[in-house]
Amino acid sequence: METQSTKTQSTTTYYDHGSTAERWERARQFFDAKDYAGAARVLARLVEEVPEQTGPRLLLARAYYHSAQLRRAEAELRIVVERDPVEHYARLMLGRTLQRQARHDEAEPHLRIASALAGDFPRE
Repeated sequence: METQSTKTQSTTTYYDHGSTAERWERARQFFDAKDYAGAARVLARLVEEVPEQTGPRLLLARAYYHSAQLRRAEAELRIVVERDPVEHYARLMLGRTLQRQARHDEAEPHLRIASALAGDFPRE
């Protein structure tokens, strides 16, 4: 008979199994299948292992955003923006994440910066 501890261990092993590249691919497959919580489980470990890489952290933030884990998404996006202030997509996602939390005043500067970085200037 399988115990809860054994189930947890086998589930954890599944999400953590394989090389970094294999886990990255698995995370992307979960994300593409709209299993955002599953993607986040794989990506959280990847981000711990390669914290300097933007790609896994940005996809983790997106997985958190889509699974309504907005505080976690915000935390990951703030790290990306702090490291790379001109990362357009991170700015956009941070603004949208703040909007979903009804923090519109905080969202506005990030959305304006994202728009400017994308070259979306008002036409006169």
